[in-house]
Amino acid sequence: MRIAVTSNGSDLNAQVDPRFGRCAYFIIVEPESMQFEAVQNPNIQAGSGAGIATAQMIAQKGANTVITGNVGPNAYQTLSSAGIQIITGASGTVKEAIEKYKRGELQATQGASVGAHFGMGGSTYPGGGMGMGQGMGGGRGMGMGRGMGMGFPQTPFGPAQMDPQPQMSKEQELSLLKRQAEEIEKQVNEIKKKIKELEKE
Repeated sequence: MRIAVTSNGSDLNAQVDPRFGRCAYFIIVEPESMQFEAVQNPNIQAGSGAGIATAQMIAQKGANTVITGNVGPNAYQTLSSAGIQIITGASGTVKEAIEKYKRGELQATQGASVGAHFGMGGSTYPGGGMGMGQGMGGGRGMGMGRGMGMGFPQTPFGPAQMDPQPQMSKEQELSLLKRQAEEIEKQVNEIKKKIKELEKE
């Protein structure tokens, strides 16, 4: 069992980084022995495509579980395809996050917790990851905003084309695009419904 935790620093006492694709480090921990490896994230300053590239790197490192503050739709899809469990909403130190996981206090997430461009520009949310992970999914308005950004990084017209991703097969990309199209369609329907409700009022 190997758990990859997004981190602002290179040891177990560092704070959990609320970003996945552009976190500063990953602390990859063997939870039984608490032995760990610190891996600097080469995609911290990347343009679009950072989530996918980072997810592929973590899969290559043999991680079974990822613990982070937030995860975007592209990273979520890539990690899920690799069979990696994803836990969002973590905060505090890396060690505290691992301890909570071992006690069964952290649950796997069923989808992305933020939109596709979360974390660009290297800024972090000062409040830590916990509020972000839960608040984004809970509020209706925020949820809609999150969905609108989902498909853009991977569209043929977007800047994602400038980032070559040789590790992604045609089948994986097709599956990802289909999933994003479904998500966008859902979000558009939600927005239309909300518009109708507001017009009636």
